[in-house]
Amino acid sequence: MRLPSTISVLWALHQGWLVSADASANYTDYLLSSGTVKLGEWQDAYDKAAAFVQSLNTSEKVSFIGAGDAGNMSALKMLDSSTNPLTYFFVTTWPAGLAMSMTWDKEAIRGQGSALGTEYRGKGINLAYAPTLQPLGRSAWGGRTGETYGPDSYLAGAMAGQFVKGMADSGVVTSAKHFILNEFETNRMGTTSSSGGMGGGMGGGSNSSAPPSKRAEDSSSSDESYSVQIDDKAFHETYLAPFYDVVKSGVGGVMCAMNRINGTYSCESQQALGTYLKVEAGFPGLVHADVGGQKTALGSANGGMDLGSSSTWSESTITAALSNGSLTEARLDDMVIRNVMGYYHLGQDEGYPSYAEPTAHVDNRGNHSAYARSYAADSLVLLKNTNNALPLKDKKSISIFGYHAAPRYVGANTALSVYDGEPPTMQGHMSVVGGSAMGSLAYLSTPFQLFNQRAASDGFMLRWWLTDESTNSSSGMSGSGTELTESTTGVADLSDACVVFLNAWAGEGADRSELRNATQDTLVTTVADVCNNTIVVINTIGPRLVDAWIEHENVTGVIYGGPLGQESGNAIDDVLFGAVNPSGKLVHTIAKNESDYDQGTLVQETNLLLNYTEGNYIDYKYFDQQNITPRYEFGYGLSYTTFEYDSAITVASTSNLTSGYATGDLAIGGREDLWDVVATVEATISNTGSLAGAEVAQLYVAFPEAADEPVRQLRGFEKVTIQPGDQATVVFSLRRRDLSVWDTVAQNWKVESGDYTISVGASSRDLKAEATLSV
Repeated sequence: MRLPSTISVLWALHQGWLVSADASANYTDYLLSSGTVKLGEWQDAYDKAAAFVQSLNTSEKVSFIGAGDAGNMSALKMLDSSTNPLTYFFVTTWPAGLAMSMTWDKEAIRGQGSALGTEYRGKGINLAYAPTLQPLGRSAWGGRTGETYGPDSYLAGAMAGQFVKGMADSGVVTSAKHFILNEFETNRMGTTSSSGGMGGGMGGGSNSSAPPSKRAEDSSSSDESYSVQIDDKAFHETYLAPFYDVVKSGVGGVMCAMNRINGTYSCESQQALGTYLKVEAGFPGLVHADVGGQKTALGSANGGMDLGSSSTWSESTITAALSNGSLTEARLDDMVIRNVMGYYHLGQDEGYPSYAEPTAHVDNRGNHSAYARSYAADSLVLLKNTNNALPLKDKKSISIFGYHAAPRYVGANTALSVYDGEPPTMQGHMSVVGGSAMGSLAYLSTPFQLFNQRAASDGFMLRWWLTDESTNSSSGMSGSGTELTESTTGVADLSDACVVFLNAWAGEGADRSELRNATQDTLVTTVADVCNNTIVVINTIGPRLVDAWIEHENVTGVIYGGPLGQESGNAIDDVLFGAVNPSGKLVHTIAKNESDYDQGTLVQETNLLLNYTEGNYIDYKYFDQQNITPRYEFGYGLSYTTFEYDSAITVASTSNLTSGYATGDLAIGGREDLWDVVATVEATISNTGSLAGAEVAQLYVAFPEAADEPVRQLRGFEKVTIQPGDQATVVFSLRRRDLSVWDTVAQNWKVESGDYTISVGASSRDLKAEATLSV
């Protein structure tokens, strides 16, 4: 079954690349009043919103879409981020998106969303700018992946979807960002403005109808943002797919990005916002712009934005557009309706708390710190553990190293630096990302604090070297007793364990300049050369390479994690000393060399025309395609106990599993039958060790050749805790969409006939059992 005619016409292909539609094209299908999309449980909200709109005059409607008051309703309050209500006092700073994703725990991220929603609600904030779905992580050098959920679209969509449900549990509307193809910070605001200040004077998309060669020629001295070209298949399967999840889960807002799509600004692309988001994915809520994303009044209004700048959407501008027919009353009404769909859907019209200023003493954190600590600890990945070096037990002398072990010299927060980006490492404990997803820390626990407390309570000797710089002792090892040679090697001497703390930092505004750090790596090797039990702890915002020292015989343990929030030191202590058995898994590939990553995804400093020619082959899918052996693969993670998978799995299909196109009605989250469960898979896992532990069982699918898909793709994951000597049966549900690919001719999702190889294992390359599902 094909999509409505408007969609088929808009999705014309030009020389193999997607072509953006003119924002003046027909937008009838994406008006909620058209009935194109079944609203289901959102219908009541639509009825209330439509009645509200009928009570307004044109002036009030214009006020409301410009973030003003209208009728008896005040402008809705909106704020960043998924870490906490940004800039507010008395809030919990949760682990960042990357860390939460590394838990692979759907219950945990829903719990985080619910608790965070409680804090937003208490402040009277109606809508949170979260979750961050893109940048997805196409490039290992992307600067903003610390706030997102990893480069696999299935995992990102599943985790973000649970976050949205959690926030909704507390009555808070979420707005997913950044729609769409927003994979780089460099030149997101143009070559003349992305590295310093917000910039201005960006064009209104005047080149949107020019052929690709002309746009590339014009880009060399432009202050326009970068423009992305991508094939239709990859656009749907990799970049649009996670937005299906959050729409299905109840997201009420979407933030359109600063970048362009084939020459047209994201916030003016009726093709992207109207056709794909509002019709194909069935999104019922409001679209609003990232800073500077709205370019022109009519381009953004007809393109699909619903909330914008009052200076751009002035009463005179909108009234004139209505008078000359360049904007219809139906579209204006639709904009207002979409602004309040989430408000009514979550019952914010009944007893919602009043707005509180950021410094007001409104404190509803409750026991959230305990949850933040638990989620942070469960996100940490054990990469290496030689001779059971971890957990640390019965040590009489421990030394710790690195800036990352202790607080910054000023804090607890960093400056809210956005447009200038961040340095590659933080000189102090890195627990949050930079930019608009940073934390509003009320306090910060650090490893130094916890080690000091443990030395006092456990009775071991503690030394520290709180810098990344390395020096060797000129006179060899230290003297007798407590005398200390003040060098890296002197501090390491006579230690039962040496723990080196490293970080990689970045955030909104700039991409990464390195995937390893020479100063930090030298610190590790300097310590390991004299300490035969060297443990490395890394917190990072993206892939951080370890090959400078990973094979050093004295590097016995490695713990790897994302930004952990306010409980960072406590969580690291819990894992290092065994109060928590690590259960996190990698959500990105750690390569052996920078050159192992796709060099086509390097940051482009001057080129404003970016071709995503790799298509669906990002992260582990690229490594599989190129047969490159990573240092640590996607999904990898060890435990203090051991697990064994049965060699056989059970696969059973339902009567719903047939080849062919999706035929269900367009509804919230896409065609209804895409969400039908069409097969189930069962696997049995045993805990063969001596400790209770949690294992993340992962399901991968290899598609028939006709589908033209990567070697294997994640299509299920379940985290299960198992006691020593016990076993657990894990059940995966495969939906029609999990086995569907995008047919670029039919413009629809299709299940190809043939054999599907179903594999279950501990990582993308540690597959324990497989079976065949025939369609």
